[in-house]
Amino acid sequence: MRHQNAGSKFNRDSSHRKAMFRNMVTSLLKHDRIRTTDAKAKALRSWADHLITLAKRGDLHARRQALAIVYESDVVHKLFDEAPKRFGSISGGYTRVVKLDRRPGDATMMSLIELVSGEEKAKKKKTTKKKSEPKAVPVVPQPVEEKSIQAPKEADAETTEEKVAVAAETQEPAVDGDALVDSADEGEAPATEK
Repeated sequence: MRHQNAGSKFNRDSSHRKAMFRNMVTSLLKHDRIRTTDAKAKALRSWADHLITLAKRGDLHARRQALAIVYESDVVHKLFDEAPKRFGSISGGYTRVVKLDRRPGDATMMSLIELVSGEEKAKKKKTTKKKSEPKAVPVVPQPVEEKSIQAPKEADAETTEEKVAVAAETQEPAVDGDALVDSADEGEAPATEK
């Protein structure tokens, strides 16, 4: 029975499994992203998050704890220098797992695990807050384009004469070609040039 034994064994004994994850977390912190199987990537998240939390704490004891896990001391020094700036604004969720295609040999699901910067998470939080609040958009008036008035074509002559006649009846000024019809004119339609 496996009561209170959480986590996958990955068909390895405990020392082999621990060495595998120490190698993987060292590579992840060194290169910022690695490609591995989906199950290993999900298990590796807790190792990486634990080390980044130690680096954010930044004291001597945390540095020694990180050196006990990570194989390369240069990677630990780089992590402890960059972590407060890179991950200082967020608490948790320092890694992202992106699913890839299946591996050609045995069709195992592959994933890309990468470190997420604090600015990305902060921007994401800000954009989600902005979505809930309505945002006022300023209206910028557009310049009006001036159109030149041209003489109507022969086919449009009948429609313009009808418009002028309607405008004369309603006693409103109407523009037709180059001539204006006022209410002062006795309702005559202006002559258009053909």
